[in-house]
Amino acid sequence: MYQLDFSVLNEYLPAIMSGLVMTIKISIMSIILGSIMGVAGALCRISKSFVLRCIGNVYVEWIRNTPLLIQILFIYFGLGVFFNLTPMTSSVLALSFFSGAYITEIIRAGIQSIHRGQREAALSIGMTDWQVMRLIILPQAIKRILPPLAGQFITLIKDSSLVSVIAVTDLTYVAKNIVTITFRAFEVWLAIAAFYFILSFGLSLAVRKLEERLAESD
Repeated sequence: MYQLDFSVLNEYLPAIMSGLVMTIKISIMSIILGSIMGVAGALCRISKSFVLRCIGNVYVEWIRNTPLLIQILFIYFGLGVFFNLTPMTSSVLALSFFSGAYITEIIRAGIQSIHRGQREAALSIGMTDWQVMRLIILPQAIKRILPPLAGQFITLIKDSSLVSVIAVTDLTYVAKNIVTITFRAFEVWLAIAAFYFILSFGLSLAVRKLEERLAESD
């Protein structure tokens, strides 16, 4: 009979904490860069320029229809032939490009959900396209896209576990090593799952609070 023994984790707690920090680092950087890509992609998708719309469409469709794991391997091993990319850099780039494609669609849908009449009214009183987007469209769109955006960020945190395949010392990579040494797979993976849950649920609560504050400001 298998006897549970969580005490074995005590010895490896520093390594687990180090992996947790790495996971948080990668997630934060990927969320920031992915959001920037998402905004740029959304603006391309709704642009009047045919070329920009094509670029946005190709980016979104290519990324969304290929596996994230393949994208990670392609950036690290494929682009690594031409550029000296570290595992950390490759991970952030892959996760950013991947999440950016989904964020593009979330932002695009949010912008296009705002009634066209508001834009036309603002333009009629002399506002520029940029002023209309910044002062009228985006503030309303942000409130509408917060829930799906939070969902995408949470997905990104969980997807970050895939970067362990290129030897990034995140939570998953550390867990694999600990299991190899201790043969305590159940205890280790349960603990690691708990850490991912805390990160994801914590972000979910933070976004919920932000939604409440934005609702109060209306």
